[in-house]
Amino acid sequence: MSDNDLPHASAQDAAAQAAKRLAELSGVERHDVALVMGSGWLPAAKALGETVAEVSTTDLPGFTASAVAGHTGRIRSVRCGDRTALVFLGRTHFYEGHGVRHVVHGVRTAAAAGCSTVVLTNGCGGLDERWSPGTPVLIKDHINLTATSPIEGARFVDLTDLYSARLRALCREIEPDLDEGVYVQFRGPHYETPAEIGMVRAIGGNLVGMSTTLEAIAAREAGMEVLGISLVTNLAAGISGEPLNHEEVLQAGKDSATRMGALLAAVLPRI
Repeated sequence: MSDNDLPHASAQDAAAQAAKRLAELSGVERHDVALVMGSGWLPAAKALGETVAEVSTTDLPGFTASAVAGHTGRIRSVRCGDRTALVFLGRTHFYEGHGVRHVVHGVRTAAAAGCSTVVLTNGCGGLDERWSPGTPVLIKDHINLTATSPIEGARFVDLTDLYSARLRALCREIEPDLDEGVYVQFRGPHYETPAEIGMVRAIGGNLVGMSTTLEAIAAREAGMEVLGISLVTNLAAGISGEPLNHEEVLQAGKDSATRMGALLAAVLPRI
């Protein structure tokens, strides 16, 4: 299903319908914070807190079935201290061809469900050789190379402070040695060439992947506070001389599950 196949309702109307159905299926009327689990992050979800309910994304209007290994297509309602978190165990990627509205539908649904904050995670390639596989890096800014935007119509949204300095500082209170960088999104699904990684370095990027930036823009449009965390799963193309593969991404996530789960479990109740 592409964006052209969606009902003529606005993106916000579609999100409101999905949020209403989510409340019916989960029994949770309102959520406080949303968390999107990226490639390699799924094992960390177990540490977040008590699962109150779990539904399939395909039971909600506007969602598509997950098509990528490491993304289950499930949504959990989780108690984290005195907060109720809406945890997306996967996402729709732009390269799947469903259109940008589907890519950001989860974030918009979270906003419609009451979430004022979203934590966007991903597995990515790192350009800094100090970042060994399994290193978490806070996203301080991004460069969107998808040549598109989730914003529909003449709505001019300021992205100057898109990734919350407050939330990054909160993370460093928990892990003082957390580094931060600029995330660059390509369309995918192919990995970048060494020449493209050279371009990323030249324009100021430190992290490369195939997600996150479009969701972050949609979250800002919806008035949400955004925290982005990348898990470096491999050195970017051409740096190590080794070929890249998705299995490596998932394995790095498994190896780092305890650390990532502890970080998220400590951050979420304090947001």
